[in-house]
Amino acid sequence: MNIYADLFLTFAKMGVCTFGGGYAMLPILQREVVEKRRWATEEELSDYYAVGQCTPGIIAVNTATFIGYKYKGWLGGVVATLGVVFPSMIIITIIAAFLTGFAENPVVQHALAGINACVVALIASSVLKLGRTNLVDWVSVAVFAVVLVLAFLVGLSPVILIVCAGVVGYVSYFALQRDGGGDGR
Repeated sequence: MNIYADLFLTFAKMGVCTFGGGYAMLPILQREVVEKRRWATEEELSDYYAVGQCTPGIIAVNTATFIGYKYKGWLGGVVATLGVVFPSMIIITIIAAFLTGFAENPVVQHALAGINACVVALIASSVLKLGRTNLVDWVSVAVFAVVLVLAFLVGLSPVILIVCAGVVGYVSYFALQRDGGGDGR
């Protein structure tokens, strides 16, 4: 199959299945992009998600763009981005054109409640996988704990938290290297 068609169809499949936004896409990305196709590693996927949070736009779109670009350059980035947004555009267009009052329909509301519960479980599963991959030393565990507390109790912007965590990681790396601590383990 043409690699660009494969890239488009892979991300279109994710776009169809992604209820709940970019976070809900993470388990599908892990399976399709990391495990099945090996277009990125777990670490790269974590990095793309982190950068996707800091950059303007939707996390799912940003992540698709980063993966497509890494895999096949700028054209791969464009194709992956179009793939992830195409299903949503079609679905929203159909709903807007034909189904007035769709969101108020009790059947739809109950179906979405069930889907939302599933999304929470999928996100939790992905967080646990990412934790095993990324919380590898005392610095990363400390940053995780502090950010978790600040996010829940203070409600700081994710951008501020990510930038501050990046600065802490950067500074701690050089401090540990200077002290001969290696990688912080």
